[in-house]
Amino acid sequence: MLRRTYASLTLEAGESVVTLARWLGHSSPTVTLDYYAHFMPGAGGKGARAIDGLLGQPAAVVTAA
Repeated sequence: MLRRTYASLTLEAGESVVTLARWLGHSSPTVTLDYYAHFMPGAGGKGARAIDGLLGQPAAVVTAA
């Protein structure tokens, strides 16, 4: 339980999946994503906001499916 809490809080804080995978001893970031991707509700939103900002557009809200 502590491991899952640590991983979910770390992802929610914005740590990279690659770094977290290394810390958890996973064989690849894919393994980490398979277990913890649902803890990343804003995934995809950062890129959309960055592009919108460059284009002078208001940032759209992106939610996980």
